[in-house]
Amino acid sequence: MAGNDRLQLNVRISKETSDKLDEIVEYYQENTKIGRIYKGDVLTDIIEKSYEVMQKQKKAKVRG
Repeated sequence: MAGNDRLQLNVRISKETSDKLDEIVEYYQENTKIGRIYKGDVLTDIIEKSYEVMQKQKKAKVRG
């Protein structure tokens, strides 16, 4: 993301999914040393990692 450009996403998720996100945030908080972790930080990390995997799969598909 360039600079401080940020968007707010308003989404509806199930209670179960929200609980899982809370657990993931707690895990990140306990296992990183960068200070306070927010849900947005965790979601950004998950999306970035998923995007990288997707790009690798696309490249592999083109070669194969």
